[in-house]
Amino acid sequence: MKITFLGHSCFLVESESARILIDPFLSGNPGASTKPDQLSDLTAVLVTHGHADHTGDAAQIAKANSCPIVAPFELAMYFAKQGASVHPMGIGGAYNFEWGRVKVTPAWHSGGIEFSDNEFEFGGTPAGFLITIDGTTLYHSGDTALFSDMKLIAEWASIDVACLPIGDNFTMGIEDAVKAATWLQPQLTIPMHYNTFSLIAQDPNEWARRMDEAGLNGHVLADGESVEV
Repeated sequence: MKITFLGHSCFLVESESARILIDPFLSGNPGASTKPDQLSDLTAVLVTHGHADHTGDAAQIAKANSCPIVAPFELAMYFAKQGASVHPMGIGGAYNFEWGRVKVTPAWHSGGIEFSDNEFEFGGTPAGFLITIDGTTLYHSGDTALFSDMKLIAEWASIDVACLPIGDNFTMGIEDAVKAATWLQPQLTIPMHYNTFSLIAQDPNEWARRMDEAGLNGHVLADGESVEV
């Protein structure tokens, strides 16, 4: 499995069986150099929740690639109204696609879809994803606080790679993200959701140092950088 960081919480996950894009916030993201029209041959787009820095270019990319958006039910219906093919899911549910398995995990966050200034519609329950392709499992937590059921998530799957937010203010910060990795016990952890905006400014090297002190394998990826597991 090849994992490429595309800024904020967006990752391109590639294997022999699939090319999966998660939370594509590319247009308007100062930390993302990849443009929506540069992504091709995608198998599916996964979206964790309804905030604009995660829904971003999802509908445009999915329609251009003729692939479905996998998302919590209400959010999937929102994308369907935009003409995208969708596969709705719910917390705790799992589905075996032709290319791999997706299990939807809880995430403690909000998920309103903003349709005009300070006006929102219900975007469904925020989620994370356990994605298993060709025997390798990636956990993308979505935006979330630290919560003790992460210990249960670790029982559901042997996690090869975890993508966890470290930005604080809206999600876990560095300290809580290290605790989450301690509970999840992935082989590798990648930080996300930091430094895109001033409110979530963090030093990823400090996170990496604390991961190392905890005996955990953390890998900071720059925009466009990849790691293979």
